[in-house]
Amino acid sequence: MSNGRKDAHMGNWKVLTVFYSHSGNTRECANQIHKQVGGDIVEIIPVTPYPGDYEAVVKQAKQELKSGHRPALRTQVENIEAYDVIFVGSPNWWNTVAPPVMTFLSEYDLSGKATVPFITHAGSGLGRSVTDIARLCPHSTVLEGLAVTGSDVKTAQTRVSEWLRKLDM
Repeated sequence: MSNGRKDAHMGNWKVLTVFYSHSGNTRECANQIHKQVGGDIVEIIPVTPYPGDYEAVVKQAKQELKSGHRPALRTQVENIEAYDVIFVGSPNWWNTVAPPVMTFLSEYDLSGKATVPFITHAGSGLGRSVTDIARLCPHSTVLEGLAVTGSDVKTAQTRVSEWLRKLDM
């Protein structure tokens, strides 16, 4: 993975952690990863926020995923080509990544990069999120993902560390 770029925590790799978080669980997981690997961290923020009410979010997410809707984002990443490793975080919504993450992955060319999924969930694990990320980033190397139950995310540092070690990160 070395291309001569230096990052304080990842040897020769320049790292970006991007994530969308509705309830805060994915943000917590992203912060744990960022603390261990360094690099830059960016939250994916849609132009129109999702409702706070759980049932309303579930209904909207299902409709968006069914129709293929890609919500507009406020988030912009300058110089995406400078990164070698992109950690991509999302809640598991209807067995896949949230639509804002799909928008992000559709808007940026991650060719030649290592893409590393991490997913927070309420019992459904990774679902098909890794497959869907690979479809959205066809010229990226998608590494093994991490699934963390939302109720366990605040105490997941050891699991995150073990996963990163397994990935040789």
